[in-house]
Amino acid sequence: MLTKRGWDAIVSIVSAVIAIALVFLFPPANAARTAVALAAIGLFVLGYALIGRDAIEPPRAAWRYPAFLSVAAVAAGIGAGAAPFMAMLQTLAYPLVWVIGDSRRRGIGGSAVIAGSVFVGASFGYGLNLDSLLAGATTAVFSLSFAIAIGLWIARIAEYGEERERLLAELTAAQTQVEALSRERGASAERERLARDIHDTLAQTLAGLVIFAERAGRQSRDGQTDAAATTIATVEQVARDALAEARALVARTAAVPREPAFGAAVERLVERFREHGSARIVLDTAGVQGELDREAQVVLLRCLQEALSNVTKHAAAAEVSVRVQVAAGGAAELEVSDDGRGFDVSRPGSGFGLDGMRERVALAGGAFDVASVPGEGTRLTVRLPAVSDGARRAEASTPAVPATTGDAVADTVRTEGDRP
Repeated sequence: MLTKRGWDAIVSIVSAVIAIALVFLFPPANAARTAVALAAIGLFVLGYALIGRDAIEPPRAAWRYPAFLSVAAVAAGIGAGAAPFMAMLQTLAYPLVWVIGDSRRRGIGGSAVIAGSVFVGASFGYGLNLDSLLAGATTAVFSLSFAIAIGLWIARIAEYGEERERLLAELTAAQTQVEALSRERGASAERERLARDIHDTLAQTLAGLVIFAERAGRQSRDGQTDAAATTIATVEQVARDALAEARALVARTAAVPREPAFGAAVERLVERFREHGSARIVLDTAGVQGELDREAQVVLLRCLQEALSNVTKHAAAAEVSVRVQVAAGGAAELEVSDDGRGFDVSRPGSGFGLDGMRERVALAGGAFDVASVPGEGTRLTVRLPAVSDGARRAEASTPAVPATTGDAVADTVRTEGDRP
């Protein structure tokens, strides 16, 4: 749809071209007719400027359409009566009637009025005879048919454009709503991730600090100064680990570096559980052959930590087997099995550990499985798929933070777990 300035340019240029052609190329029979024809052009332009122009764009005053139609019809009729060439004024009158009328009914009705005015002007301008009537009728019929056809086509295009604009607005609104829902879901997922990280790191580390502090107090009261000093040193180290864990969470990066330090982190974690637990832990890392991305390392280390913590707190196992495998393509598997008391996997757990592991593995696109029978031990399995090269390169470009060792105190935590 043209703007007011666009129509200003069109009306000015076309009117000037008609006037010049009228004077120099198609002059009427005498000067009087030329003056009348030029006056008709001036009347049309004046009617557009004073009445029609402000009705080009909404809001449109109701009186402007009939007023402009009357002026345009009079100007076209007088012009056609003064000179046959003035029928060209219809090229401006018809489009403006459709635009200002802003409906099919008004466009067709206005076009009929303009055509009738041209017919009357052409018929009476050169004498009321058969030739003038035939010429006027022919001009009016053809121009009216063309105007209605073009007007309906343009109206359909305009309606199609308005429909597309409406659909685009609805689509934009829907996209905005989806983005809002995505942000809410992302925020919820981030809260859940932070809850898992805090449970797997800071919560267990801080609980371990309480346990160690209580142990140091008992040793000090019993006169075991050397043992108390050793425990205090452990408290200091665990506190440093808690600080490193907090910094890793704030940085929102993985809590472990890339290979080959992953294997060392697994061995260190298992060694700490060996030191503070009574079960014999057998570690098998011979299957670690490929490179593991940082996110997968976090998932496996957290699951291993939680699994060993549950074994220490609930299983009363004599032997624990830990097997870690990383294929050349990046697929990984962690298996932790024990010969402890086992539990009923169909009974809902009261803690966060197993559910946290299951959700963490699911977010990584992996599979989590727990098999256990009361009195026959437990086997926990985590499988993670390989990541694409593009994802690995993107992950490699992210700065890493040092691995923390605060996970090692998880075996001493006496918080509520998932096993009975």
